[in-house]
Amino acid sequence: MCELLGMSANVPTDICFSFSGFLHRGGGTGPHRDGWGIAFYEEGGYRDFRDPHPSVDSPIARLICDYPIKSNVVISHIRQANVGGVRLANTHPFTREMWGRPWCYAHNGQLSGWESLALGNYTPVGDTDSEHAYCWLMGELRHTFPTPPASPEPLWERLHQLCEQLRALGVFNMLLSDGRYLYTYCATKLAHITRCAPFGDAELSDAEMTVNFAEHTTPDDIVSVIATEPLTHNEAWQRMVPGELLVWCDGEIQARYCQ
Repeated sequence: MCELLGMSANVPTDICFSFSGFLHRGGGTGPHRDGWGIAFYEEGGYRDFRDPHPSVDSPIARLICDYPIKSNVVISHIRQANVGGVRLANTHPFTREMWGRPWCYAHNGQLSGWESLALGNYTPVGDTDSEHAYCWLMGELRHTFPTPPASPEPLWERLHQLCEQLRALGVFNMLLSDGRYLYTYCATKLAHITRCAPFGDAELSDAEMTVNFAEHTTPDDIVSVIATEPLTHNEAWQRMVPGELLVWCDGEIQARYCQ
């Protein structure tokens, strides 16, 4: 299956260290050779990079490692194709507009019966179960909330309900963001770590690289990283439980929903 990588931080932060390990799983230490992508939310704007080739061999992936883009929210994905051909249109993350904001999404897993999910406002560009499920999910949210809700909690509750419906169709691990909140939903496998003062050393599992975060942060920084599998071997990652939705903002968990 595919793998996911996300970040939520309270200050603009680059993801070069985590991504340097993650990209090796795309055809190096892992079998996910069918494309990769990464999306950044920056100062009210959004940009992404997608490539249908293995990340371990991608010049674009190396650019991301060498070019420290500062962002508060990041979503990345490496693909092992199950449904849909290996092409750019099927490469995550996918993006749609809602309420004047770009919503970004990436999925790990495989669904059955996804063709029966009735679509409304949003239509897939590619032919994957992942994108079809995303269009359905966004359409359901927009149907429930034609305008942004006055408080976010009803949206969070509804999102959890929809994720549970998709989990009933198979494996549905997901990252989703509107640029402010990062939503992480676990069906089978997601882990996270929050780094804050006092910062220490971290060593990647998939590459020979160590960083002392104390040299690159301030005492007020809070940075959380979410991944399918832990990216470092000397830190205590926490695993999410099946059916759990976490809502992140500024590097911290704002809400937790379980089945």
